[in-house]
Amino acid sequence: MTPPPAALERYLAARLLSVTGGLVSLVALPVLVYRLTGSAGWTSAVAMAEALPYLLFGLVAGALADRVDRRTLMVGADLVVAVALLTLPLAWWLDVLTAPHVVAVAFAAQTAFVFFDAANFGALPTLVGRDRITDAYAKLFGRTTLAELVVPPAAGLLVAVVAPAGLIAVNAVTALGSALLIRGVAGALSGPRPAQASLIRDIGGGLRFVWGHPVIRTLTLVGALPSAAAGAYVAVLVPWADQVLHVSAGGDLRLAVLFSCWGVGALLSSRLVPTLTRRWGGARLALGALPVSLACALLTVGTTQWVVAGLAAAAWGAAHSTVVINAVTYRQRLCPEDMQSRVNTTARMVSWGLGQPAGAALAGTVAVAAGPRVGLAAGVGVLLVGVVLAWATPTLRRAAREQDHQTQDHLQRNPL
Repeated sequence: MTPPPAALERYLAARLLSVTGGLVSLVALPVLVYRLTGSAGWTSAVAMAEALPYLLFGLVAGALADRVDRRTLMVGADLVVAVALLTLPLAWWLDVLTAPHVVAVAFAAQTAFVFFDAANFGALPTLVGRDRITDAYAKLFGRTTLAELVVPPAAGLLVAVVAPAGLIAVNAVTALGSALLIRGVAGALSGPRPAQASLIRDIGGGLRFVWGHPVIRTLTLVGALPSAAAGAYVAVLVPWADQVLHVSAGGDLRLAVLFSCWGVGALLSSRLVPTLTRRWGGARLALGALPVSLACALLTVGTTQWVVAGLAAAAWGAAHSTVVINAVTYRQRLCPEDMQSRVNTTARMVSWGLGQPAGAALAGTVAVAAGPRVGLAAGVGVLLVGVVLAWATPTLRRAAREQDHQTQDHLQRNPL
């Protein structure tokens, strides 16, 4: 059943508000830690803390989100985020803020987000229906990435004159607003609930489905490697800009531009993916976007000019986002409704929850020893492995051929 337009718009508004607050923290947290410590290692630790909860709690969150009311779970997670983030400006004003405190809050807030995201994976397909999921997800992705164009530069400007800990309070407010909007969505966010087997059995069912479905298994395993490269980029962006591109972390307006470049590319991707998916199919699009992402990543790490780096990062963001949107919606079309949260959270746990912190840890470790540029290059090397595996594994190539045959059959049965 098609949801009332107001219900979908309210849901999208909640997600946009939540993402907007998260983008403020995306800028403020690494700048805050870098100002406190001057250390690329601590800056990378923030990125690791934000990605690690998916690896630790993704399986439980996915199974739980298929068992409980998703609306309640999402509202509760937003409230936890708000409370955790408010401790940072409080500690700053009391002059007791430390780098471990920032890392701990990043971990706690992201843990709550894991449960929110698990519910979201099932809520959106339930709200709009399987046939409309690609368009709905692309619309959601497009709006949130539009925020990525506006919010990081604005936060980058504000962080020059406002204490970054104070900016984080904005994220606490947006989390509260998201909770109120989700609570008021006039539409079902949960479908029929499965029989109440044990949570462990539900987790096992999700794992078996992911591993037993060749396309989902391949997308999940290969997807961890582009996520690792993205984690490396996020982890060393501030020190890389400072030490390689000579863009200071202390109020340089060019840093705001660099923070927005990835979002520029992601916005373009969100507009193109539905059309590209209909034209090429999910498997062929996955195979094509990965090497394009690698080429853009190599250009990013290979330059020392901040303008070229920004343009290359925007192109990298577009290709990477194409990989992500296509993988998520392709997987959702293949997954049964009563397993959406488990399967998609499991897949995201591996591709993002494992890949992102591993890439951040790799880049941070290498950056401490050899500088942030080499750290970023290490992440790009992982992306190269992902491209090779995607093309060397026959699953996606076989799926692409099958999609071609289905398209040809459809055209023969329905000539223009």
